Amino acid sequence: MKYAIALLCSLLPLLANALEPGDKLAPFTLLDQYDQAYSLDASTHILLVARDMDGAKLVKAALAEQPKGYLEARAAVFVADIQRMPALISKLFAIPTMRAYNYRVLLDREGRVASRYSGQDGQVQWLQLEHGALVSQRAFTDAAALKVALEAALNAPR
Repeated sequence: MKYAIALLCSLLPLLANALEPGDKLAPFTLLDQYDQAYSLDASTHILLVARDMDGAKLVKAALAEQPKGYLEARAAVFVADIQRMPALISKLFAIPTMRAYNYRVLLDREGRVASRYSGQDGQVQWLQLEHGALVSQRAFTDAAALKVALEAALNAPR
């Protein structure tokens, strides 16, 4: 019984962070791969969050061969949690590689933003927003499905 209570108590902080539709997202500012600041604001309609390299690879595959400005045209931003990446690797290899991408990658170096949103490793969390509030969320584990959803987002009413 003690173990069950201890387990329940340890899970309470996770439940407190769970976003529900209608909840306003806490504002944040992150630097992208070019060290340019981006602040979440009411004009953002789609927030994509990858907690690990596998999730980031899904986004990369979904955006392959897309033109520059593809995410911006959909009022979408992509946050990559890179806190577990060794600093030397990120500085010397990963971030310089990201500079060749045709899309902006907001780098969550301390994991303080990505950890706010539910989701698991190996997937991309899609948060649909309206005026900074959560409308819905879903997870993608397949790049093709993510690509189809992004294509549909261009034609979605705002």
